[in-house]
This record gives sequence, structure tokens and C-alpha cells, in this order.
Amino acid sequence: MAKFEQFTPTGKSDTRSGFGAGLLELGQENENVIALCADLTGSLKMTDFKNAFPERFYQVGIAEANMIGIAAGLTIGGKIPFTGTFANFSTGRVYDQIRQSVAYSHKNVKICASHAGITLGEDGATHQILEDIGLMKMLPGMTVVVPCDYTQTKLATKAIAEINGPCYLRFGRPKWPIFSGDEQDFTIGKAQIMSEGTDVTIIACGHLVWKALEAAKVLEEKGISVELINMHTIKPLDDEAIIKSVAKTGCVVSCEEHNYLGGLGESIARVLALNTPAPQEFVATNDTFGESGTPDQLMEKYGLSTEAIIEKAEKVISRK
Repeated sequence: MAKFEQFTPTGKSDTRSGFGAGLLELGQENENVIALCADLTGSLKMTDFKNAFPERFYQVGIAEANMIGIAAGLTIGGKIPFTGTFANFSTGRVYDQIRQSVAYSHKNVKICASHAGITLGEDGATHQILEDIGLMKMLPGMTVVVPCDYTQTKLATKAIAEINGPCYLRFGRPKWPIFSGDEQDFTIGKAQIMSEGTDVTIIACGHLVWKALEAAKVLEEKGISVELINMHTIKPLDDEAIIKSVAKTGCVVSCEEHNYLGGLGESIARVLALNTPAPQEFVATNDTFGESGTPDQLMEKYGLSTEAIIEKAEKVISRK
């Protein structure tokens, strides 16, 4: 549809490659940027940075807690450390170190996490963390960013380097449509309004932005006017964008590759409760662990599909 022509995919790539590209550019632009990895250099797409700046790359091995502690220490000398490992190991395994050495001390560490959510796929439930957004957003002073595709992840990687304080950047493993351009206005804490509408607000982050875009096209064909918002920053949340949109549409669907407890949806619900109460439906995992399977199989089984978003949008409209 013409309304969404600007978001026509130009190809596919994994968001972790966007991180790798952004990290390399940062290394070229700022000599204080350093990188640490916990034995997953290839998986985190940090090889180009390592090869270009071997003196600024630290391979700490399978010692994630040590990695966070080292990163916190390096900030004291003015360095900007980017740590890299899987999301499960970036948060759950090292939560104490992040809380005490990074968040409490307000250290300028950038915690960069790949293989988040169930789209990690075949590695199964032990690696498919679905509670990391909640863990990180509850830490005082922590910025939480969940970009939607390769290009936006590259821009987000560069943007968090400009923030003085701890940041959590969440991205993924599978190849995903690239539908946002290099010219986009990417600002931490400011939502991207992808389309304006009057019947329902759909707010999504990460991989679910693409699914929400697909759903919005179908809903528009059905005569339902969709306001689609890419909420790439979970904290600080763009309260103003939520309030303004829902005041117009009167209802909202939140979409995320995360447990409905503690994620984007609950942050939106809080804003609504305090400002403009309205019906809300959640597209998220339902307080469960994942399992082994392909990303597409798991997205379908756990209710994170285009069809699920359409269903929830129609349901929330009926509740107005």
C-alpha cells in the first residue's frame, strides 16, 4: 500500500551484523571506543573491529562476569567499552555485576546483546531469554534500546556511544528484512511514527516491528486506519508519543519478542494508566520459556505472528 511504500524491504540481514558494522565505524571515529567479547566474536560480528583495532579488543573467554567488571573499570580511564555476548549471558548470568559495578556506579558501559528472544531458534529455551528487557529497564539509569533491523541497529550502536551512562542494546540472530533507511531520524528516547491512523495504535520493538508493519498493511486493506509506532527505545520511553497517539485512536496493541510481564507492553500500560486509560492488547510470550525450533516456527507457536497482531488489533478495537 502507498501508505507503507517507504518501508519496502531492500534485502535481508541479521541485526547483529548491524551492530558489527556500527561498532567498526565507531572504532574508526573514536579512539576511546573499545570492545570486549566472551568467546563469541564471530557470533557477535565483532571480528572486523578486532582485526582493525587489535589493541582495543579484549577476548575474555567464557567469563562474562569478569567481562562486565573489566568494562566497568576501563571507563574510569575515559574508555567507552562495548561488551558482547548472547543476551542470556549479557543479562541473566551477570546481573549482579551489572547492578553493582555498572548501574549503581553509573559507569559508561555499553552492554550489547545478540541472540535475544525466541528467534535465537534451535539452541532452545536455555538460551532464549525472554525477560532481559524487564531485568535491564528496572535498573536505575539504564538506557534500553531494541532496534528493528540491520540499519537501525547500526545507527543505535553509534547513538549509545554518545550517551554518558550505562546502556543495554538488544538485537538478534536471524536474517530479517531491512526496511529502514540510513537517512532515518534515529534519536534515543524518541519513537518513530511509521504511519498515522485513527482506529488503532500498534506499538512494536525489535523483530516485531516488521510483523506489525505486515499486520498494518492487512488491517488497512480491511478499512482499519492504523497508527504504527516503532518504539525502539524502551527506556527512556517516549511517553508523549504514546499519550498523543492513544488519545486519538482510543486503543493500543503492544508487540514484543519478550515476556508480556516486564517488557514494552507493561511500560506502555503504566503510561496509559497514569495519563489516558484505554484498552490494550499484548502480543508477547505468555509467561513461558521457549523451546528448540526455527525462528518462524517459534514465532507462530508463541503468538508473535502477523496474524496474531491482526487478531489483537481487531479485538482491542471491539473493546473501545
